[in-house]
Order: sequence, then structure tokens, then C-alpha cells
Amino acid sequence: MVTSMIPNLDIDQLKTFLAIADTGSFTRAAEEVNKTQSAVSMQMKRLEEAIGRNLFVRDGRGSRFSSDGERFVEQARKLVAMNDEI
Repeated sequence: MVTSMIPNLDIDQLKTFLAIADTGSFTRAAEEVNKTQSAVSMQMKRLEEAIGRNLFVRDGRGSRFSSDGERFVEQARKLVAMNDEI
């Protein structure tokens, strides 16, 4: 029997993802989480790879949430809240 791998999500990546959601930009999120903008971009690439979904639609130098990204925001909030509660 083959089972699919369920990814272990990185809470730091989720917090960075939520900082993007809350600030509206990678640059402002980077300031919020005390990382460089390139580190934030790399974290989001790794998060997308972990869940197998594109969370962002990139257009030129900007990006916005994909429909998967928009749905993922509330799930990420729940996971981070549970982590912080524990």
C-alpha cells in the first residue's frame, strides 16, 4: 500500500506567509519578520514546494496570492495559533 507523504510544515515559514498576508508585500513582511526580502522569497518557494501548490501569482516584479494562497491563509492562521498556544 502506497501512502502519500504529508509535509511537515515549518512554523517560521507560515509566520512569514502570514506577515505577507497582513502587510500586503514581501518587502514589508521581511521588515516585520526581520529577514531580507530574498530570504522571505526563498521561504515562500520552500513552503510552496512543501505543500505542492502555488501560493502566489507572480507578475513582473510583483506578486499576489493565488486562489490556493487565499484559501491557505486561514489554515495557516489556525496552525500558527495552535503552535503558539502549545
